[in-house]
Amino acid sequence: MDAKREWFEKDYYAVLGVASSASEKDIQQAYRKLARELHPDANPGDSAAEERFKEVSAAYDVIGDPETRKQYDQARAMGAGPGGPGGGFGAGPGGFRFETSDMGDLNDLLGGMFGGGGSPFGRGRPAAHRGRDQEAQLRLSFDEAVQGVTTSVTVSGGSGGGTRSIKVRIPAGVEDGQRIKLAGKGGEGSGGGPNGDLYVQVLVNEDPIFGREGKNLTLQLPVTFEEAALGADVKVPTYGGEPVKLRLPPGTQHGRKFRVKGKGIAGADLLVTANVVVPQNLNKAQRAALEAFASASTDSPRAYLEA
Repeated sequence: MDAKREWFEKDYYAVLGVASSASEKDIQQAYRKLARELHPDANPGDSAAEERFKEVSAAYDVIGDPETRKQYDQARAMGAGPGGPGGGFGAGPGGFRFETSDMGDLNDLLGGMFGGGGSPFGRGRPAAHRGRDQEAQLRLSFDEAVQGVTTSVTVSGGSGGGTRSIKVRIPAGVEDGQRIKLAGKGGEGSGGGPNGDLYVQVLVNEDPIFGREGKNLTLQLPVTFEEAALGADVKVPTYGGEPVKLRLPPGTQHGRKFRVKGKGIAGADLLVTANVVVPQNLNKAQRAALEAFASASTDSPRAYLEA
């Protein structure tokens, strides 16, 4: 058992805002909520939020892992004896007392008590435990997501209980919400056990022109009433390239989609949606032309509703 002095001084359940009887799922949900709110990327320059993020991460490192949580609960139960947390362990008349203030790390005392073997207060060989899997969020620009980027994320578990920076390669075409696994980059294993994994959730900012449908790029193309009715050749922008000509056939309907081959991500396509724009401020000539058009029209698009 790798008991630390701070285990007796800090109530990690209170740090995460959960009861000591909380389920593993409840603890995970509480951590994720606080981590999103307090992450340094969401609070640039806020030292108080950064410190709180470190506390929350340290708490989850302990009680977020079932085995470590069990050891923590056992240690806290012992620390709540006659000596009290941080004061030491007491005993009845004729017994003895250990002062934790005289001890740096409590491994020597507690290692033998929890499966260490040898003397009841001797240093035992700790069991091998795999490190805890960790999660982090990474926000990218639209360009970084489309093209791919090598960057870094900040996670807990650095030296002295602080944070550490992990380099991550984001492949081209990563999607918003996608999780990337970095094997062995999570929490450190103990007793010779392997490290856990790090899962990075990618959040992608929107682009003012293009959208995404998998590897396909999307574009909302405004067209005039006359272009839609009569047909027209219009220029369509492409991502990182020259505009292309798109032919609108006569009678193009609002919302019709067109596919431009090879202008998406990694050879995928560009999907163009025609949005017919209705003029709001007509001049006299335009109004006269439309009134003449209306007078000449005999078909109603609502005929099937009026039958």
